[in-house]
Amino acid sequence: MAAVVFTAVIIFSAIPNLAWAHAATNPASASDWHWRPEVLFPLIFFGAVYGRGWLRLRSLNFGAVHPIQLAVYVVGLSAICIALISPIDSLASTLLTMHMVQHLLLLMIAPLCLLLADPLAAFLWGWPIRWRLRAGSLLAPGSLIRHVLWALTLMPVSWSVYVLNLWAWHHPALYQMALGNEWIHDLQHLLFFSTALLFWWPIVNPSPRLHGEISYGYRVIYLVAATLQNTLLGMAISLPERVVYPFYATVPQLRALAPIDDQALGGGIMWVSGHMYLIPILVLIARLLKREEAAVNRSVAKEVLNRSHG
Repeated sequence: MAAVVFTAVIIFSAIPNLAWAHAATNPASASDWHWRPEVLFPLIFFGAVYGRGWLRLRSLNFGAVHPIQLAVYVVGLSAICIALISPIDSLASTLLTMHMVQHLLLLMIAPLCLLLADPLAAFLWGWPIRWRLRAGSLLAPGSLIRHVLWALTLMPVSWSVYVLNLWAWHHPALYQMALGNEWIHDLQHLLFFSTALLFWWPIVNPSPRLHGEISYGYRVIYLVAATLQNTLLGMAISLPERVVYPFYATVPQLRALAPIDDQALGGGIMWVSGHMYLIPILVLIARLLKREEAAVNRSVAKEVLNRSHG
């Protein structure tokens, strides 16, 4: 997936004179980075608070946090930055292909990496102690926010919310609306990212552990179902022999890439990206097998011990 993203950026960033905003009347260079303060400031804020808390915990207890957590957190924030500030955002205004890359960064890479960082402890320690205690109380057992988060991260709920949101925004009516209105388009991105956080939560199971130990079998089924729906959505976009999103037929296109070809390629990226779910599936299966092997070894050791005492 990362190879697809960066290859696409390198290839298409070299193409000049593509539109910048999601309107055909506002052209700009595709090599531009758009330093949007409403995106940059939150990223800097969340990065600074997490980094401060990570350093504090590291100084208090060297094993409390791991460098890999900091690394994947930075990757998660960087994925958001690349999706919304880099030339990908410029190219998404004229190419469905790049729009799909942008969405995949917000749906798969950024939220998954941020959750893998297990950021709660480090983020809380990044605040002054008074604010830390207040923020911690919001997620204390019995709090309203914890109850709401518990309900939203139940597997059937998080999967359904994520998939319904994904399919709804790819309906031509809503998709066209987002392309034509910057505020709606920002809302689309915000909902993509927030529902993806809910989707990945039961898989990663970060702090606070709202649902205890989630069965690896359930997690695998959850991801297999996500793979199937992602494949179907990619097929629904790439296979039609007509332009599904007429907006792209009204903006300047690459001479070698007609709107229908761009649509087929964009849908193909969505289609193929479903295989990204196979990575966490394989990880979960490996952990399950390791746990079962450990249980068998314990059982054998216990039986040998009983025989020796018998």
